[in-house]
Amino acid sequence: MSVFLVCFNSVLPIFVLISVGYVSRLCGVIRSEDVGRMNAVAFRVFLPVMLFYNVCNSDLSTAVKPRLIGFCLVCVFVIYFLCVGYALLFVKDKSKQSVIIQGMYRSNFIIVGLPVVQSLMGDADLSPVAVLMGIVVPIFNVLAVITLETFKGNRVKPGKIFLEVVENPLIIGSVLGILFLVLELRLPTPIEAVVRDMSRVGSPLMLFLLGAFFRFESMARRWKDLLQVCLGRLVVIPGIFLTLSYYAGFRGVEFAALLTIFSSSTAVSSFTMAQQMGADSELAGNIVMATSVLCSFTLYMWSVIFMSLGAF
Repeated sequence: MSVFLVCFNSVLPIFVLISVGYVSRLCGVIRSEDVGRMNAVAFRVFLPVMLFYNVCNSDLSTAVKPRLIGFCLVCVFVIYFLCVGYALLFVKDKSKQSVIIQGMYRSNFIIVGLPVVQSLMGDADLSPVAVLMGIVVPIFNVLAVITLETFKGNRVKPGKIFLEVVENPLIIGSVLGILFLVLELRLPTPIEAVVRDMSRVGSPLMLFLLGAFFRFESMARRWKDLLQVCLGRLVVIPGIFLTLSYYAGFRGVEFAALLTIFSSSTAVSSFTMAQQMGADSELAGNIVMATSVLCSFTLYMWSVIFMSLGAF
């Protein structure tokens, strides 16, 4: 029950912030046409700073676990290509394919990961989770850029895709964080305080804008798309890859980190990126909402199953 409460408590603030954005739009505080401009600010300023700050403040000396990192990376790429194959075979509407792929493979590791792992593992050293975050999140972002660009319907241009990847603010923030971490660089104290404060704006602003963008009627209209993404993201992928993690011998903090990567809801930033890159942002927002609602229940289910098996 304590695991469920922590999962619920980590998801509840998401819905409160989304609700504030939704009510603000209904009350006229923010207009629909303002959302795109504010989303651009979140995407280009606050989210990169948040990623940079989270990564560069990890403890590299105790957190690097090559076996865990290697296993996780292999699984992430396998999941991605399975999702691409599924979309190509079963999603006939090409305008939806990239958003459904992103909705299935890209988990909400930043927002859900650390609170859940901390609850499951108590006072254990969580630095391996932070390092995984610094590695997995940039890969999620690179794959998202490639997917959203490739599935636009235009002829694939490797040079253009490379530029999209290199110029993506989220990737720039992540890479800079890794460089600071590896080279043991520190920002001047006043600048670090500013960066810390800016990093705290990213997630709340993203969620607020998602609520301002959201419309209930669109979720009812997209229920078939949402059903397949929720099943894939919250049931099928965790069922396969948590089982592999368990039999690969991962336990404790390592398994808890894999649990949050493979079974948490779709990343909130997937909505922001879809809107910024001209994909079906309405469907992307609905996917974030639907998977976030169901995540506390499915994450609780997977936690109980593997806790009973002695995974942590």
